[in-house]
Amino acid sequence: MLAKREYGRLEIFGIIIIFIFVALVSRLGYLQMAQGQYYGQLADGNRIRLIPIMAPRGVFYDRNGVMLVSNRPGFTISLLPINGPVPDEVIGKLAVILNLNAEEIKGKLSQKTGSFEPIRVKTDVGPEIVTKIEERRSELPGVVIEIQPLRNYINNELAAHIFGYVGEINETELESGKAQGYKARDIVGKFGLERVYDKEIRGTDGGNQVEVDANGRPVQVIGKKDPIPGNNLVLTIDQRIQKAAEAAIDEQLIYLQTKAGYTNAKAAAAVVLNPKTGEVLAMVSRPTFNPNAFNGGISSKDWKLLNENPHHPMDNKAIAGVYPPGSTFKIITGAAALELGKVTPEEKILDTGTHWIIPKGNAMGEALGWINFREALSKSDNVYFYEMGNRLGIDNLEKFARMFGLGAYTGINLPGESDGLVANRRYKEKVYGEDWYLSETFDAAIGQGFQLATPLQMAVVIGQVANDGQRYKPQLVSRITGPNGEVIKTFEPEKTGQVILAESNWTLIQESLREVAQEGGTAATAFGDFPVAIAGKTGTSENSHGSDHGWFVGYGPYEDPRVAVAIIVEQGGFGSSSAVPIAKKIMEAAFNINQTPAEAAKIYRPQTAL
Repeated sequence: MLAKREYGRLEIFGIIIIFIFVALVSRLGYLQMAQGQYYGQLADGNRIRLIPIMAPRGVFYDRNGVMLVSNRPGFTISLLPINGPVPDEVIGKLAVILNLNAEEIKGKLSQKTGSFEPIRVKTDVGPEIVTKIEERRSELPGVVIEIQPLRNYINNELAAHIFGYVGEINETELESGKAQGYKARDIVGKFGLERVYDKEIRGTDGGNQVEVDANGRPVQVIGKKDPIPGNNLVLTIDQRIQKAAEAAIDEQLIYLQTKAGYTNAKAAAAVVLNPKTGEVLAMVSRPTFNPNAFNGGISSKDWKLLNENPHHPMDNKAIAGVYPPGSTFKIITGAAALELGKVTPEEKILDTGTHWIIPKGNAMGEALGWINFREALSKSDNVYFYEMGNRLGIDNLEKFARMFGLGAYTGINLPGESDGLVANRRYKEKVYGEDWYLSETFDAAIGQGFQLATPLQMAVVIGQVANDGQRYKPQLVSRITGPNGEVIKTFEPEKTGQVILAESNWTLIQESLREVAQEGGTAATAFGDFPVAIAGKTGTSENSHGSDHGWFVGYGPYEDPRVAVAIIVEQGGFGSSSAVPIAKKIMEAAFNINQTPAEAAKIYRPQTAL
């Protein structure tokens, strides 16, 4: 009886064991078959990390295929906090190696978004830093050495205001860019073309699947997705002309400061363009900066030097600097007077040195006697154009200034352009609450007083004169190409306006400007024996804060204009002695005059070669 009872208990116990075994096997089968992939991913998540690989940004080329902006490999030190927060001890050791403040590193870590993306601590470090980290690798868990593409502005300061620079995305940029796929710690364009075309040139990041050990140290790469480089920009600028323009301005500023007595002549700007297409061949602003200094974040010391410079190196004076256009505005005053019949080409006006209504006169008290339009424009006579202002009135001067595109944005695809100011009654009434006076019309007629224009605007003005009134939008990019060179987008010339004058009036204005560069004209010293026929206009604009600013606008060849220039030298004195020498060197480069054989082989052509 007892045996039967014990046998029954054993049978029940066996059934229970079998049931438990079946349940365990079933559960194991379920976990392996039904949930195997899920738990496999969880397990991999504990040992595999996806480390992004930054895509190289697109390359910038000049119009002839010369590379101007590229990428280079650089060592970046990052932190990858895998198994909880990075210990203070690790942060302290890394701070010493990188010569950084530990709190600065902690600040970067506090911005972590929750992804496994490494947090960049310092970019573009030298091999000596890499060696120190490798030597102490066991003491620095989570420290990652990455090789990232860094922006390389090949010629340093060359065309810095055109190219701009890059930097880490800030909170405002991130907020507005999230919908376009931007994420924290992205490197983005901050200024210039880098900013304008950031979406086209930024590329698509790749990544490495990296196996890590228990201490968070990378062990091996087990998978990789290659990054896709960004698209390239083929620019309209000619690097030869750009280099010549920058060198000419730098040399002239030094000469003016050290030899000519203009000690404050420390800023200038120039624009060179093709008047028939609007293509910008060169654009210079001085003083300037080196965009390579912004790789990895500019140092506090360097930023202070830039930020506290009274001549504002970060401003693109070619598009944002506004100045009284001075006597270069007489082109517009003259066009209005001829077209509205306020003067005939033959009429002579007596210049006694001052005007007979309001005692405003010529520079240096000069008196030219009886002069007609051609003589007045070529010799830049103030009294004659005071009288034109008197006959026209401020409303007609305003109308023609706007016809030539002043007082409006040119539309160039760069941030920070100014629209200048056209002198008018409404502005004075609104700002000062005062009526308009005749003396202010006199000032406006010779480009003084309320008149303000940028060098780019004046380049467009002289380009219209060269092109019989046709105005084209200034452009810096001719096309966008893919990483393999395929053309993605082409930018064609875009006509934005036309000044309608009688053909005889255009001819008279053009011939008068041609005489400016011939014997007796204000630019004859530089262009009197120049092998290419040049037409132009000098200008000197008053400056209440120091010496006068010097202007020159011009174009060539006179018979078939392909190059137009506008130059201003701040506090450089007369345009004939400050700006004209710069223009001469620019024209020499553009037309292969006094160039070396190597330079001659790359002479500018109106048609894009690439």
